[in-house]
Amino acid sequence: MYRASSIRLSIIGAGPVGLTLALLAAERLPWVQVTLWDSRPDDSDISNDPRTLALSLGSVQLLQRLKAWPGTHCQAIDAVHISQHSQRNGLCGDAFVHLTAKALAVPMLGAVTHYGRLCQTLRHRWRQMSEQAPNRLRSCFGFPVTRLKNLPHCVEVQAGVTQEADLAVVAEGSVGATQASLWDNDVRASAQWKWQYAQRAWVGRVTLTTPHGGVAFERFTEGGPVAILPLPEHEGQHTAALVWCVASDHDPLLSLDNSQRLGLLHSFLHPRVGQVKELSDLKSYPLGLQAYCTLTQGRAVRIGNAAQTLHPVAGQGLNLGLRDAYALVEALRANDVLSALRRLEWRRAPDRWALLATTDFLARSFAWQLPGADSLRGLSLAALNKVGPLKAILARNMMFGIR
Repeated sequence: MYRASSIRLSIIGAGPVGLTLALLAAERLPWVQVTLWDSRPDDSDISNDPRTLALSLGSVQLLQRLKAWPGTHCQAIDAVHISQHSQRNGLCGDAFVHLTAKALAVPMLGAVTHYGRLCQTLRHRWRQMSEQAPNRLRSCFGFPVTRLKNLPHCVEVQAGVTQEADLAVVAEGSVGATQASLWDNDVRASAQWKWQYAQRAWVGRVTLTTPHGGVAFERFTEGGPVAILPLPEHEGQHTAALVWCVASDHDPLLSLDNSQRLGLLHSFLHPRVGQVKELSDLKSYPLGLQAYCTLTQGRAVRIGNAAQTLHPVAGQGLNLGLRDAYALVEALRANDVLSALRRLEWRRAPDRWALLATTDFLARSFAWQLPGADSLRGLSLAALNKVGPLKAILARNMMFGIR
């Protein structure tokens, strides 16, 4: 049995999940020594990283409690509008679910911010806490971790120098990258769930002719979902992030220029979005599912993208990782390391596997060629919008996960 004062925690990765875990451990586990590792140097400027992050209300509240919420650089999501695009007339063509913060009596459903702004705020807060407890909270920035090795009573973290820890948490990289380069043979790979969806996501920004009103739109099309996520106004322009998923085998965007893509986008969007007057250059990446069946191996644990990489259809990947971090710290509060890891596995299982299964089902459904598949999806949306209690359950799970 470990004495609380003996626990040494190493966190690999100073992205949003790793930094949040470090702050949670610093605040809630005052007897734990925390070392935060990252390959980027401490003075690297990541504030301009434009990647868009969608955060649930639960994630926003967690970051606010940690005094690490980037405030004015965020856009609240006041409503979510999910609809089904169909070239057929009737119920299926008009099917939608509309959720509002006001109807659910919450301040917001979530928020949208940029990766760079969030990381910058988290780093600033981590520096503040480290300065207050320099002997307990340490940073090893500019030291890429190359190997983890499980030993009977500790785990070795190898990064040019070797440091022993009672627990190592991998919170960076994707499932595949982590497996290929980091895990030592002594930390054997657990079973993985893998699937390639034959889809790719095109991401960028749009400028709208009218204010978005804090509404996030998701449109189900035959090729995949199209999402418009509200962003703060920029130089007086109404801006939003675009995530456009298409079939990779017959990609309709690949050979088009921006003006042609803009015309095609208008043919898919729900009328409530309004007109898009400008479309940025788009970048694409392939879509798939990769997830470890277990989070822990010996004294090493994976959380966030290192444990699971999801389809963006529900926009819940980062939120799942932040809930992983919170659950790990809560487990460590009342248990020694090995008991805490066992508790983490079964406590995270319902939320984790429900979200994995839901996003996998939705992503696969866009490839179905069964007659009436899109109609069935549309009918399901229409029925869900009419049943208040089911809408409330859906909204709560989106905001806080399955508890």
